[in-house]
Amino acid sequence: ALESIDFKNALAQFQNLVEKMIIQRTKESSGLYTKDDDEIDYEKFYKTTRTLFGSAVKDQDIQAFFRKIMSNPDERPEWTEIFGCFSRESVGISSASKETLVLLVSEKQQIAHSVVKRKDVIKGIVKVPLLHLTVTASQKGMITVFSKKKILFSYFFYFHQDTAWITGCDFLPNLNYVVAVTESTIILWDYKSKESESNGFVIKPMKNCLLCICTVTMADNLAKDTILMGDDKGYVYLLTITSDDFIMKQSKAEKVLKFKVMDSESFDMPKRKLHDDWVGKIKYFPTLKLFGSCSTDSINSFVLDDIKRLEDHLPVKEFSVPKGVNAFTYCGKAKVIVTGG
Repeated sequence: ALESIDFKNALAQFQNLVEKMIIQRTKESSGLYTKDDDEIDYEKFYKTTRTLFGSAVKDQDIQAFFRKIMSNPDERPEWTEIFGCFSRESVGISSASKETLVLLVSEKQQIAHSVVKRKDVIKGIVKVPLLHLTVTASQKGMITVFSKKKILFSYFFYFHQDTAWITGCDFLPNLNYVVAVTESTIILWDYKSKESESNGFVIKPMKNCLLCICTVTMADNLAKDTILMGDDKGYVYLLTITSDDFIMKQSKAEKVLKFKVMDSESFDMPKRKLHDDWVGKIKYFPTLKLFGSCSTDSINSFVLDDIKRLEDHLPVKEFSVPKGVNAFTYCGKAKVIVTGG
């Protein structure tokens, strides 16, 4: 009973602290606030919360709670969020999955295998629903194919002469290859190959730094796949690869580990400058039969159009957002495009 009373008192003080922060933030937004000794900054908020609740709260939850109030005081977070609680569904989560929930999910699946080494990061993750696969690519060159929680195939790409980092990956459904881009090459990995000398191909060199990639999903089941890529100069590339390319365009003069090299100049690769800054993300939407690309460019921030626009000079559908767009997605049910700046 005493603990319950103490907690209620601590909670009342915490909610009072939050109210003061909201008033302070509202005044700051309207330009009516003048700093004084009662100002609540992050350090003061952290110390007060720690004093009230002790070790029951985690640093990341305190930080997230403070950030939410500072960014949008009108939509105040629930007090339970200071303890990392977001949904009643989370009560039944197994002890192995009891971590701070970021999204409202009842359970998280975890892959116990470590697919990247220390000081490496995942740069791309793609689900392949038809084959029940997940593909991940790390910055330093580790590409892994998962089936549910099990690692099926894994390959570490390390080029002695090409130290460029991997910047993105996808899956080619017709050719059944994993595709990834580095800053200067395109990698095509035959992840199921049992032949030690023909695991895949490398297309090089690329003049500009490639930053993102996606597969263009078509209805036909021909032995070819099309990919879109964006670079650091604002260009978007269109590249179609067929099974014949693997036979006709190999370079006999050079090999990179078990990968055969193909000259990028031998490919018909239309490109068009759509942005005046880096292309941060590119995505093809099969239901719309359109592609989207975004950039931190404030003028040509987001483009949504047919891939045919990459081969002609007709105007494209685009709009501007101050400081550009970093991410976007399409919701088929609501029929809306959502962007994040």
